[in-house]
Amino acid sequence: MVLAILQARMSSSRLPGKVLADVAGAPMILRQIERVRRARHVSRLIVATSTRADDDPLVQALTAAEVEVVRGDLDDVLSRFILALDVAGDQTAAIRLTADCPLADPDVIDATIARFQHTGADYVTSGGDTRTFPKGLDVEVFRTDALRQAHAETADAYDREHVTPFLYRHAERYRLATLTQDRPEGDLRWTVDRPDDLEFVRAVYDALYPARPDFTSDDVRAFVATRPDLMTLGGDPRG
Repeated sequence: MVLAILQARMSSSRLPGKVLADVAGAPMILRQIERVRRARHVSRLIVATSTRADDDPLVQALTAAEVEVVRGDLDDVLSRFILALDVAGDQTAAIRLTADCPLADPDVIDATIARFQHTGADYVTSGGDTRTFPKGLDVEVFRTDALRQAHAETADAYDREHVTPFLYRHAERYRLATLTQDRPEGDLRWTVDRPDDLEFVRAVYDALYPARPDFTSDDVRAFVATRPDLMTLGGDPRG
């Protein structure tokens, strides 16, 4: 069982406030949390956001939904993850998720955790340079003591903003592994950074969520195949 840490902020440069955008009648971040909590090997979820005033509405929405929250420096996201680890206490492993992935797949989360456990790696990702899953199904699993080492040793702004680069940029020091699938879908775009991404996700939820709130990635694939208008919405492949 692994702690999930979900980083979130309101101040997205391309789509401000997207984490609270309405998706099937609820804030997008809460829809993502629903899906993450279906992962069998996630024991606890904490959202790590910033202390900036513009993140107050996010904290209010999460608190009302009884979601745990920690707040720290906006740009030093690594330090926010350490705050979450401190709150969670005795955790040997954790996963990093970002709040722009409302189609997060609990099966991919579980499979990434399983690969972490079976390989004995220090860091495992379902993304990276050999990505085979759609963008938006990204999961990173890491040993918490390794992340604490990164926090103690790196002053690099990129490392601190993106949390885990210190680990995967030091392959001589840390054992790395990747989760892949046979289906080559690394070019598919299921994440939310732009208005067209949000339009795509809303169309998926509007079609699938009412009848089956726990719809799968295969359900998304099947739905998109029936909607030529969504296949390359915004100029990126979606299915």
